[in-house]
Amino acid sequence: MTTPYQQPPQPQTPQQSPQWQGGPSAGYTSPIPVRRAHLGDALASEWTKLRSVRSTMWTLGVMIVLMLGIGLLTALVISTVSSEPEIPSGQEVLSLGFFGVLLGSMCVITLGVLTIASEYGTGMIRTTLTACPSRGRVLVAKSLVFFLLVFVISMVITMTVSALQLSILGAQSPDGGAWLRATAGVSLYLATLGLLSLAIGTLIRHSAGAITIMIGVVLLPLVLAMFMFSDSLTALREFMFDYSIPNQMAAFYSDSIRVSGPSGWEPLWILLGVTAVAMVAAFFSLDKRDV
Repeated sequence: MTTPYQQPPQPQTPQQSPQWQGGPSAGYTSPIPVRRAHLGDALASEWTKLRSVRSTMWTLGVMIVLMLGIGLLTALVISTVSSEPEIPSGQEVLSLGFFGVLLGSMCVITLGVLTIASEYGTGMIRTTLTACPSRGRVLVAKSLVFFLLVFVISMVITMTVSALQLSILGAQSPDGGAWLRATAGVSLYLATLGLLSLAIGTLIRHSAGAITIMIGVVLLPLVLAMFMFSDSLTALREFMFDYSIPNQMAAFYSDSIRVSGPSGWEPLWILLGVTAVAMVAAFFSLDKRDV
């Protein structure tokens, strides 16, 4: 017999696992569709990162101010102080935008380096490569997003500045080839120069170091050539003048602001070749080195 405080043992019924634990009665099916990641996902990720950081807004904002401000200020000053009755040619007017583009290229270089080197500084590159183990895909996505962003903004600004300069100075519109080189040509050159900076940032993995190297690549050949007075260095001096980046950039405008060197679209092909080599080296560096 049992006391009031004692109860007979109750038979134990097997406990069913809840559905979310994947018990034997029913398996769990996730409502989130599972699919393989592709380049579009990497592009969306890189676009989100690029437009959400403050460095992008600051560098592109300064670039727009420089290109717009210097281009329009130059045209206004010339229209105010010029006493010549003759109307300048359209190609000469377009060349006034060169100075703003040259200074704006410093902002493009900075943003190109920061697009990837800043992730090494913060450690975000580990998260990026964990989410997308294909390192080549990451580099391609960064390159495409950055190139298209810089090209579109540069194209809009150069076209706006060119149209306003022609209107301020009352010059006739130049021929289609000159207009195309001064807008689309120089915009492609700027975007490609930014890609070269991105490749250097991938190789160096240090923001300040990579930016310093790129500024040296842009300005150092021209500065060194200015101090080569010896006759034995004449050939080297002329080569450094002709193929310096400022002189190549000036080739997209009037010949009045340059003496010799590549002309027409040649500077773009030269820079594309150099950038292609740097991007291949950046790919192997990103693929083989630890983060």
